[in-house]
Amino acid sequence: MFFINYLDRVAISFAGPNGLNDDLSLTAAQFGFASGIFSLGYILLEVPSNIALNRFGARRWLARIMVSWGIVALLLAFVQNFEQLAGLRFLLGVAEAGFFPGAVLFLSRWAPPQHRNKVLALFYVAQPLTNVLGGPLAGQLIQAHGLFGLEGWRVMFIGVAIPAIVVGIIAWFYLRDKPSDAKWLTRDEQQWLEASLAAEKSAVDDHSTVRPRLWDAFKSGRVWVLAFVYFGITYGFYVVAYFLPTIIAGFQETYGFATNPLQQGVISGAVYLPAAIVLLLWARDAAKRGVRLWHVGAPILLGVVGNIGALLAGSPVVALVFVALVPIAIFAANPNFWTLPSRFLTGAAAAVGFALINTVGNIAGFVAPLVTGALADATGAYQIPLLIPGILMLLAAILVGLLGRADRLKNVGLRAAQSAGDEVLEKS
Repeated sequence: MFFINYLDRVAISFAGPNGLNDDLSLTAAQFGFASGIFSLGYILLEVPSNIALNRFGARRWLARIMVSWGIVALLLAFVQNFEQLAGLRFLLGVAEAGFFPGAVLFLSRWAPPQHRNKVLALFYVAQPLTNVLGGPLAGQLIQAHGLFGLEGWRVMFIGVAIPAIVVGIIAWFYLRDKPSDAKWLTRDEQQWLEASLAAEKSAVDDHSTVRPRLWDAFKSGRVWVLAFVYFGITYGFYVVAYFLPTIIAGFQETYGFATNPLQQGVISGAVYLPAAIVLLLWARDAAKRGVRLWHVGAPILLGVVGNIGALLAGSPVVALVFVALVPIAIFAANPNFWTLPSRFLTGAAAAVGFALINTVGNIAGFVAPLVTGALADATGAYQIPLLIPGILMLLAAILVGLLGRADRLKNVGLRAAQSAGDEVLEKS
């Protein structure tokens, strides 16, 4: 589901330099606005969507989200002007609202704390793999120009939208909201999962200053610090996600390095392949040592190096090597980052806290493409737009360092949950 979710979200990045911008007469600022307004729609309904998920259950709500965004993504194939494109991108964000934090919350209700970062890493690897596999797929679909009498970029939008509708219907029948509903588990396995998760919840409730009430998430300083950290991470991510194919296409003018749509997709995928590998290795290390805040902060600093290095590169190969450090940094940090809120939030506060953090991140998803496109129009290049995410990621790393020094978040409830869970299992 996440693979298809992210592919539908960033499909516009492949369409832009391969016919969409020319056919709709878009400037870089208009392309950035149409890309980023997705996040505005997402922001408006993210918290309400997660409240609904908590009330109606993940199975129904995540499946509903997926079918809805699949329908909107399909309509993108038929846009005729900038206004229609921007309107549908906004509706796509509305349709997708709550999917990612809802999926993370859903998985946190299945995976005990000592295994959670592994599970989140396996879930999160879908995002870089979307670029590894989805980039060439999008390029191939774009080259099917003339199919059904449509331009290649329109064919691509159809090709990536239909799977969302199909898989959304499958999810309705396949997903289960809690271990006790899973017919593929034995009763002993169900009891083990439920005991481990209940022990964690009890430990968090006993030790946390954030009680499991709806509005307490909004009053938590920890939630807001994590939200601003995620803003810096997400800003850097969306600059690369939406503009990498355009930057690669621009290598012809900068370095005399020409590419076709399929080659752009393959190169974009190659940039993300190391990120998928590092994500799993870094998550394994975090699981072995226990997730520490430096498992989040150190990768973010690597992303700063990537942004600055890309600005100073003198060849397309060197530029791509440094650009590749940015997704490596982001995907190494994110699965570990998302284990932090569940250490001090439970119940309705957890649903809102996850959504609130992701909402602030999605503000970056709106701002980053808009600012990047506007600055590219104003300066005629992408050097200055690439400097901004470097600065924001540096600030995010500093916040993580301050959190590690001043906050006891990393120890709250985790050891107590594990020991309590072990005690329950020994008794059973």
